[in-house]
Amino acid sequence: MDGAALEREFKALIEADSRIEPRDWMPDEYRKTLVRQISQHAHSEIIGMQPEGNWITRAPSLRRKAILMAKVQDEAGHGLYLYCAAETLGVERAELIDLLNAGKQKYSSIFNYPTLTWADVGAIGWLVDGAAITNQIPLTRCSYGPYARAMVRVCKEESFHQRQGFELLYALSRGTPEQHAMAQDAVDRWWWPSVMMFGPPDGESVHTEQSMAWRIKRFSNDELRQRFVDMTVPQAEMLGLTLPDPQIRWNEDRGHYDFGECDWDELRRVIAGDGPCNRQRLAHHVQAHEEGAWVREAAAAHARKHAATASAAA
Repeated sequence: MDGAALEREFKALIEADSRIEPRDWMPDEYRKTLVRQISQHAHSEIIGMQPEGNWITRAPSLRRKAILMAKVQDEAGHGLYLYCAAETLGVERAELIDLLNAGKQKYSSIFNYPTLTWADVGAIGWLVDGAAITNQIPLTRCSYGPYARAMVRVCKEESFHQRQGFELLYALSRGTPEQHAMAQDAVDRWWWPSVMMFGPPDGESVHTEQSMAWRIKRFSNDELRQRFVDMTVPQAEMLGLTLPDPQIRWNEDRGHYDFGECDWDELRRVIAGDGPCNRQRLAHHVQAHEEGAWVREAAAAHARKHAATASAAA
């Protein structure tokens, strides 16, 4: 089959809303877009372990510690699912991690903010994971099969994490005045970074239009952002906490909440590497990767020995 016929077959699968599988022909740009998006997603899950992992040893109770440990472990698993999905596109996990460590690939800007108090763990669960769910549920219908299937389990676990965060903030907001103030402070600091998680406004996004044409993405950045705001405002009222945006109000004509403009200059600064914790997060990951080299080498040596033994027995 010639190139033109292969491209026609690819377009037919996309238009039929079918799945593209690793064995199928795909345009180089489609493959590159997937590698970029899936690797960034995987990196985000792994780097995202750091802000909350910082509080495991300081959790206020054994129950809270167990919940947080389980959540951080889930994030590690999400990263592994996604690295596996990326490998089906012909890239090695080690290559992707080397690119991350060299600063040549990105992870979500949200993880470059510090976790200053225990309430931040709740705010991350409620807001950050809530934004992640809003973005990731449509990815279960992504046109690339391995990515879509990985997202099914990821979304189920992220939904659990969001409920954990909500419950933690609910307890704090109904605790002492100091605990309520701590919860409100965390929401004040995490609200806008969470709203910006969906990326730049549609007019500035360089990837959205093509990704939607390929059905990698199903909704634009601004559509997803609106969904998140609409979902979160009523939840904030249930928590008894105030979102730090005086422009939030219900718009009867639109059937959505209006909200203020993000600080896009801040988003660009953080993406460019000038966030509060950019250097710290990456340096910690590089250090952990280097200190774990002996584990990878031992596992590889064991695999080689096992393969040699099996070959000799055959």
